[in-house]
Order: sequence, then structure tokens, then C-alpha cells
Amino acid sequence: MAGWRRGPLFAALLTAWVLAVAEAETDREQAARPPERSLVRPMTASNWTLVMEGEWMLKFYAPWCPSCQQTDSEWETFAKNGEILQISVGKVDVIQEPGLSGRFFVTTLPAFFHAKDGIFRRYRGPGVYEDLQNYILEKKWQAVEPLTGWKSPASLTMSGMAGLFSISGKIWHLHNYFTVTLGVPAWCSYFIFVIATLIFGLFMGLVLVVISECFYLPLPRNLSEHSEQNLRPEEVHLTEQLQDVEEEKDDSNEEENKDSLVDDEDEKEDLGYEEEAEEDEEDGPAVGADEKSDAQDPEPPREAREDEGSAEVGDDSLAQPHPAGTEAVGDSLRQRRSQHADKGPSA
Repeated sequence: MAGWRRGPLFAALLTAWVLAVAEAETDREQAARPPERSLVRPMTASNWTLVMEGEWMLKFYAPWCPSCQQTDSEWETFAKNGEILQISVGKVDVIQEPGLSGRFFVTTLPAFFHAKDGIFRRYRGPGVYEDLQNYILEKKWQAVEPLTGWKSPASLTMSGMAGLFSISGKIWHLHNYFTVTLGVPAWCSYFIFVIATLIFGLFMGLVLVVISECFYLPLPRNLSEHSEQNLRPEEVHLTEQLQDVEEEKDDSNEEENKDSLVDDEDEKEDLGYEEEAEEDEEDGPAVGADEKSDAQDPEPPREAREDEGSAEVGDDSLAQPHPAGTEAVGDSLRQRRSQHADKGPSA
């Protein structure tokens, strides 16, 4: 009875021991077996030009990004079927390769790009295997606008952007080294970077000055003096020409002013002559009218005639100078006209 009870217990112990040994063997085999090789190719600044040939899909990720971690398994499955789809699959760690993130101008994570013979397009769909497979099989990438011109990762502009991003990444790593590894306060690290920036700027300015001095070749002293001597007579000749032109302008202006003054004086004299002639014409008819009125009046009495006779004698004595006055006015007009004629040719 006791032997019968010990039999099942011994069998159970033996079974447990066999299972334990089997599990241990499987663990040893799994440990000895090499890990499964990932078909996703890591891309760096040294080998990224491989995407310029053939068809590629690239994924930009960061180790700390939760969304990137969710798509890791899907991306691995997509890479395993890359041979069937005739496409290569790669990935870029933006922490380790900030230059490539700047070259592709990555602003969100995860970011996917399609490349076909050096022409790049942004894939904005979900990172699910089925969607990625349909994107390649149905050639949906043909409906997407390519990154051309300065936006192309292979352009000179994006190469400069890659350099800036790589420099910023190195500065960030250096800052972490100061603050985390060495335990330097953050404000001390910033102060060090400010001083280094000023020193670097001064050094670059000095280099530019030296380069400009090397490329600038001053003329020999003899040649410079000879060129100055040749320039001086030319300058003197130019100044003399300018002076002559100014003098001619002044002379012409003076002559024009003189001519205008003479014309104004002539106009004033002509107006004066016309006014005097009009006054003489007005005086002539008045004298004739007085004589006619004297002839038409009836003869007055004797005493009145004697008085009138004495008055006429006085009037005749006063009226006799009129012809002489008109002759004097005519002479004065002729003299003024002759003077005006003499002035005209002299001017």
C-alpha cells in the first residue's frame, strides 16, 4: 500500500524534472541562436545618398517618441516584405543624425518620406503596414507633389540647413556634457557658449580681413604718382572748360538783359511820342473852333470893338508863339528818333 502511494509521487517528480530540463535546453538554444536581423536599414549622414537610386521609404523617429514606438512593429513588417514590393526601407534617428533631419526639414515625428530615383515626396498617411503596402502597390505617390527646387534634400539650400542642424546638435550634446556629466550649472554653460560665440566672431572677422589684404594688390608708388600726374592736367582742363562755359552763360545772360532794357526804354519813348502827338492834335482843332466863333458873332458897338481890338492885339501876341512851339516839339521828336536809331546799331 505504501509502495503504491510512492509510485505516483515519484512519477510526478520525474515529469517535473523532465519539463524543467526541456525548458532549460530551449532557453539555451534561444540564447545561443543569433537575434533576428532587422531589415530596416539605419541611415546616417555618410550613407544617405543611397536613397538617390532606386525606390525607398524612410522613417524619421526619436527613441523617446511614443508615436514612433507604436509604428516600430509595422515598419519592421513592411521592411520584411520589401523584397516582394521591390522597395528598400530605412530609418533615421533624429537625435543621432540632426543633419539629416535638417536636410529633410523634419518638424514632426514620426515623419515618412518616399524616394524614387532621387525625387522625394512626403508620405502623410498612417504608419500601418496595409496603408504603406497600398501606397507602393497602387503607386499613390504619383499623386503627391514632389519636393523640387530648394526644397529638395539634395539641393544646396538644404545642404546648408543640414550643416546648421548638425552644428546645433553638437552644441546640444556639448551642453548635456557640461550639465549632466560634469555637473556644471546651466547658466555657466550658457555663459561659456556666449563667450565662445564672441571669440569665434572676432576670429572670423580677422580671417576675412587677412583674406581681403591678400587678394588686394596695391599699385607701386611710381605708377600711382604717374597716374596722379596724368589725372591732374585732365582735371585742370575740365575745370577750365567748365569756367569757359559758365562765362559764356554769364555773357549771354548780360546781353539778353541789356537787350530787354533797351527794348523797354524804346517802348516807353514811343509811348511818350504818341501821347505828345495826340495832345498837339487836340490843341489844333480847339484853336480853329475859336476863330470860327469870332467870325459868326455880330459886330458889337464901337466901344466894344475898341475893347475887342485891344484884346485881339493881346491875343495875337499870345497866339503867335504856337507855330514855334509845334516846330520845337517836332525838332525834339526828330532828335529823339535819331538818338534811338544811333543806339540800335551800337547795341
